[in-house]
Amino acid sequence: MAFYIVQFLTGLASAASLFLVASGLSIIFGVTRIVNFAHGAFYMLGAYVAFTLTDRFSGALGFWGGIVVAALIIAAVGVLVEMALLRRIYHSPELFQLLATFGLTLMVEDLVVLIWGPSELLGRRAPGFKGAVDFFGQNIPSYDLFLIALGPIVLGILWLLFQRTRWGVLVRAATQDRDMVAALGVNQKWLFTSVFAVGVFLAALGGALQIPRDAVHHAMDLRIIVDVFVVVVIGGLGSIIGAFVAAVLVSELNAFGILIFPKISIILVFLVMAAVLIVRPWGLFGKQEGPARRTPGLTVNPWRTLTSGERLAATAALIIAAALPLFSGNYALTIGSEIAIFVIFAASLHFLMAVGGLASFGHAAYFGLGAYGVAFLAKMAGLPMIVSLLLGPLLGCLGAAVFGFFAVQLSGVYFAMLTLAFAQIVWSIAFQWVTVTGGDNGILGVWPEKWAASPSHFYWLSLGIAALMVVGLRIVVFSPFGFALRATRDSPLRSEAIGIDGKRIQWTAFVIAGTVAGVAGALFAYLKGSVFPDSLGISLSVDALVMVLLGGVETISGAVVGAIVYKALNIWLVSQTDLSKLVLGAFIVLIVVAFPKGIVGMLETIRNRRRSASAKSALLASPIETAE
Repeated sequence: MAFYIVQFLTGLASAASLFLVASGLSIIFGVTRIVNFAHGAFYMLGAYVAFTLTDRFSGALGFWGGIVVAALIIAAVGVLVEMALLRRIYHSPELFQLLATFGLTLMVEDLVVLIWGPSELLGRRAPGFKGAVDFFGQNIPSYDLFLIALGPIVLGILWLLFQRTRWGVLVRAATQDRDMVAALGVNQKWLFTSVFAVGVFLAALGGALQIPRDAVHHAMDLRIIVDVFVVVVIGGLGSIIGAFVAAVLVSELNAFGILIFPKISIILVFLVMAAVLIVRPWGLFGKQEGPARRTPGLTVNPWRTLTSGERLAATAALIIAAALPLFSGNYALTIGSEIAIFVIFAASLHFLMAVGGLASFGHAAYFGLGAYGVAFLAKMAGLPMIVSLLLGPLLGCLGAAVFGFFAVQLSGVYFAMLTLAFAQIVWSIAFQWVTVTGGDNGILGVWPEKWAASPSHFYWLSLGIAALMVVGLRIVVFSPFGFALRATRDSPLRSEAIGIDGKRIQWTAFVIAGTVAGVAGALFAYLKGSVFPDSLGISLSVDALVMVLLGGVETISGAVVGAIVYKALNIWLVSQTDLSKLVLGAFIVLIVVAFPKGIVGMLETIRNRRRSASAKSALLASPIETAE
């Protein structure tokens, strides 16, 4: 019995740090409506700076002074980031804000390696809390007891701050109605800056307080950000009490899951998250919002068919791409095959986002399921490559059909979070079901047959399937189904009034997108000759979002251009520099700030301005010509 009590107390200690980080993210989202993907990076920076201050400047600051100063330093960094970057894009679509914070995360990951090195760092023990307390033969670290007490204290301070101060009243008002707060004369810029500073301070403090318990390393950000998203969604976006309760729930699930349900321990928190979103989409303590008319960040634009010039340009580009094996080596062809595969992957998500208005944060699930489907058929069942390529993506189709049924019942950020939960469930199954999937050892030896084994033949195969998938999705867009899908995206109530079953249409679009992503995954398995759980991971889902938003979500060819630029740049940077994430992240941030409509959107804007200027010049010149 004592062992389980100690395990429970260990879970409470972990909940304290998780609550600090999650409460900061919840505060930031509640006011600014930014889904801050860089929140985990601030947590990591807090840990690294605290390690330096407590290790090298302990004489001047002391351990606890170093912890607090580290959190204040990172809060100041957060203020600079908010003023220099986020303040410029507050009026940009929310998905582009997510893209900017993702780029910032990439930059921070390389910066910490550059400054502190790639090795793990072991922090000092906290003075006064170096020992353990005996509890019926079980030792409880005294530092854990300190964290257990700290959680409710921080909750109480935040409650007083938001309920008993003028600043707190303004923050709560901005959470409910930002436009009304602005109409009352409140300076929104500085209010947002102060909220961001508080949120970052809490995240950095959570990271700093972890150094006596865990090693500091450069993967802390991605490890914590997933749990933080789960906590915030379960508790309710913008709810501090919800974040506290959810942090305790998630931490205890992690603590006891490994004991009670060892085979599904990783899945438990995501199952709970999915269940909460299905039953109560706004979280346990969140407030229900009005139905979203469309996915935040997607402007309603009419789609058009390609002009004759655009068709000619697309055909010429395809012919040039098909001729690549005539003048390129095997390495370039392998890179070309990978880019073609990710064009398919990005096009599937672009179809779902731009036409369906559904922004998925877990699209890699269907990519990975397609890869595993091929591996099962080719490696275990011994089926020919053609049969495996035809049937393998059906596993992605099945996953999309099951998960999509529940996901399309939601909208906006709740839809995105539910897709993330489903993706993490699939990843967890692949990681833990070792007897079937091989776990983190993966499934090896998934090689193409002789007719497709050479780099040139596999490149032509990938390019041909990519062209087929992109053209097929375009046909769907301009079919009656595509028009019904866009009607549901633009005005759910009007489309329902004329007899369109919006949820069924969206579910069908979800299945189509998942199946196409499964095709990309199937080809990827043959390209790499193996399948690992990473093909289902959150980082790959974010890569897909980056490709779509980088190219231009509101453009016709944005997914294709975004995938080509992102993958080519990523691969080239990895081969040229050890700081590839820093350069790539800076490029992403630059695109978001300078060209928020994406690369293709930027080019279309320039072209439209030139046309407008030419028309204006012709209009001004016409009276003179008439007089002559």
